[in-house]
Amino acid sequence: MAVPVFEEYEPALDCPCAGCAEQRRDLARGLPVRAGGHPAAHGARRALVLVTAAGVALGATAAAADLARAENPPSGPAGPLSGPARTDAAAFDPEPVNPQGGVGPLHGRPLPGPPGSGYRPPALRKSTRADIINRAKRWVDARVPYSMDRYWYDGYRQDCSGYVSMAWNLGGNEWTGSLAEFGVRVEWDDLEPGDILLFHNPSDPNRGSHVTIFGGWTEYTHSYYMAYEQTQTHTRMQPTPLAYWSNSRHYEAYRYRELTGGGVDSEPVTDGVDAGTGTAASPEFPGASAFGTGANNAYVTRLGEMLTRRGGAGFYRQGPGPRWGEADRRATQAFQLAQGWRGSAADGLPGQQTWRYLVNGLGKDIKGAPVPVSVPTDTGGTAEASVFPGSGYFRPGQSNSYVARLGRQLMRKGFGRHYLSGPGPRWTEADRRNVEAFQRAQGWRGTAADGYPGPQTWRRLFA
Repeated sequence: MAVPVFEEYEPALDCPCAGCAEQRRDLARGLPVRAGGHPAAHGARRALVLVTAAGVALGATAAAADLARAENPPSGPAGPLSGPARTDAAAFDPEPVNPQGGVGPLHGRPLPGPPGSGYRPPALRKSTRADIINRAKRWVDARVPYSMDRYWYDGYRQDCSGYVSMAWNLGGNEWTGSLAEFGVRVEWDDLEPGDILLFHNPSDPNRGSHVTIFGGWTEYTHSYYMAYEQTQTHTRMQPTPLAYWSNSRHYEAYRYRELTGGGVDSEPVTDGVDAGTGTAASPEFPGASAFGTGANNAYVTRLGEMLTRRGGAGFYRQGPGPRWGEADRRATQAFQLAQGWRGSAADGLPGQQTWRYLVNGLGKDIKGAPVPVSVPTDTGGTAEASVFPGSGYFRPGQSNSYVARLGRQLMRKGFGRHYLSGPGPRWTEADRRNVEAFQRAQGWRGTAADGYPGPQTWRRLFA
């Protein structure tokens, strides 16, 4: 009998049919080792093609023997990285379930290089931290839907690795198995806006692999950061535990290789987004006249809120407000001193450099701030309650007095229906659902009503 001809085809990047979509997924799983694929999977794929052809000519017995060898490749250059690849559920946590595409050019753009030479990533382009965050924010604002088969108007694939490829301004669409090639490893403690946190699961790239863009620390303990990410169902930015909600220990931090300027002298971008309102601090420095004795405006409030997030809450007895006070000056000076500035550079009055550091999440947080003093108020509470302690106190596994205080205030405001035995110091799902109900009652939606209190939620709740 005639041996059938087996022919592989290259799926079109923009073809929406099920066959091309499935082929693109297969190509992503079967990438060569140099592009981040798994050696065992690549060897098994080649062997399986040979087995299929041999089975027609030699019969089922020989085919079965070859197939067994293909499914259990020998160790060494063509075998697994270190023993058989783990595919069991215990290897990695399954979330997030974010399937992804493979390496490829920008959609709708001609391939670089001579015709017929295939895809080769273009040379890296220079970029600043502000450039990276500004590009990341465009997709957040557009709420780009998640998809591993579709491409946004800029030519980048609408999955997590395509999102980072766009933010880093790469010349093509990369995937979690290749993004590390465009960065340099950094420690978690050294993360700065524009860096990425990357986890690539080599045994099954579509199971758990994910990448986020670091937008800045959201509280002084460096336990949570503002993550920009492309995930189900659309692009988002939200406070996220370091390094991620699942598989955290597997994530590695990378900094773009062609980073320039450090972000300090670039157009500033915001990372100060409140989980309660989703509003950001103004990126533009309003001028020195907006601060100091007699100043009374929204910029003073924004300054105080940013200082509170960076460890300065202890300087405020009644929380940040629009009228400039000694608490604002002392908190500003503490932040300036934490950067190592002295003399007129640490006079407690914010200049353009101080403002940029606060808005971009740069530099060091305030250490050793005074503990807030409880001052009785006319409503029977204390002024300390109005000072937001930081989002890190309100996360799974946390147990502290702030959680209990939050729960009691929710009860007073009529938002305690999810408590079965009353509020306590340990953060629970009942706390989150009650906070979410309160946030929705304010008319907030989306990430502004995620059930985790931010400064605005705290201020409204204790007003």
